[in-house]
Amino acid sequence: MTAPFDLAPLLAPNNPAPAAKWNGFPKYNFIGGHNDAAHVPVDALIEAATTVLKREGASLATYGLNSGPQGYRPLREFLAKKLKGHAGVECTADEILMISGSTQALDLINGLLVSKGDTVLIEQETYGSAINRLVRLGVNVVGIPLDEEGMRLDVVKEKLAELKKQGITPKYIYTIPTVQNPTGGIMGEKRRAELLALARQYGVMIFEDECYSDLIWSGKRPPSLYAMAKGEGVIHIGSFSKSIAPALRVGYIVAKWDVLSRIIALKLDAGTGALEQMVLAEFCNKHFHDHVPKLNKTLHAKLQTLREALAEQFGTAAEFGDPAGGIYLWIKLPEQVDTVKLAQAALAAGVSINPGPEWSSNKAYAKNRMRLCFANPDPATIREGVAVLAEVCRKEFGVPLRSANVEKV
Repeated sequence: MTAPFDLAPLLAPNNPAPAAKWNGFPKYNFIGGHNDAAHVPVDALIEAATTVLKREGASLATYGLNSGPQGYRPLREFLAKKLKGHAGVECTADEILMISGSTQALDLINGLLVSKGDTVLIEQETYGSAINRLVRLGVNVVGIPLDEEGMRLDVVKEKLAELKKQGITPKYIYTIPTVQNPTGGIMGEKRRAELLALARQYGVMIFEDECYSDLIWSGKRPPSLYAMAKGEGVIHIGSFSKSIAPALRVGYIVAKWDVLSRIIALKLDAGTGALEQMVLAEFCNKHFHDHVPKLNKTLHAKLQTLREALAEQFGTAAEFGDPAGGIYLWIKLPEQVDTVKLAQAALAAGVSINPGPEWSSNKAYAKNRMRLCFANPDPATIREGVAVLAEVCRKEFGVPLRSANVEKV
């Protein structure tokens, strides 16, 4: 009998813990960036796939679909037009790089700019994967507290000045200014201009993540930081995961050529999924601008279902806002609640939640906070799941101070 091979001595340092085997989604799934299944435009995607494959399928014989290393040119041309109308971005198809989901942008931009010991400014509450990547790289992460508009610029200014006195220039400021994850806030145009001015003053790049910016209930938004800066000193990323389907794994980076050319040189995967890009280009040119408002209408209704269920089941024990877009609700529970422990107990009852510390650089601040994704469950499942979650929370931490269907506190 062959002895098991011992991998442990060969492992590189700082590897994360092994992944657990996946056993399927829980009954009440409020985690991740899943979207509304009924609004995946399956028939239109089938039509788009059939049309584009009949017309251009032979181009799959070449890496890059005869469009080069930046991705399928018709999709980049669609994005250039879409970004101009949606976010005020003036760019050409040659200033866009297609990538395998926006998470690849984190790796590429970190590879371009940061080394162990460097400093980066981020929103205190932000995308958990962005935090994890920086920590693993050995980066000094400086979290900036948020208010309803996002990063507090008084703290940004204070931190930049402190760092300058130490001879440190942060490599970038990472921000999700348009439908922030996890809070759902939208940074106003005045604050955007002030952030750009601070970044220019201190010579810091801005990394603008706009993965959720299509999901705004009103359809109205400020111009992007990239647009306001005319592309100077800003790298902009986005995704089709939230507007079309997360499993397609197609995102994009927008940057001036002197920056983008260096990022392309770091992208060593031989290209992002070709068929997905072809199908998206065919679909988006015909249907994108009709599809998104319908999706947003459904998502907004689900958000209100979640807010109503939380108010009914948790009473005053849960504090939350009414975000202007997105797929998440950021919730504060009483101080005695530890949402990491709550998540473990809830999962045993069939409810998955994202505990706050996973989405914050300030673990103590986020201890009693949680993020719920409302996009995938149907309204009835949202209501049932929140009721189960409230009962688990009451048993574990004594709040809310009532069982379900009892008069609110």
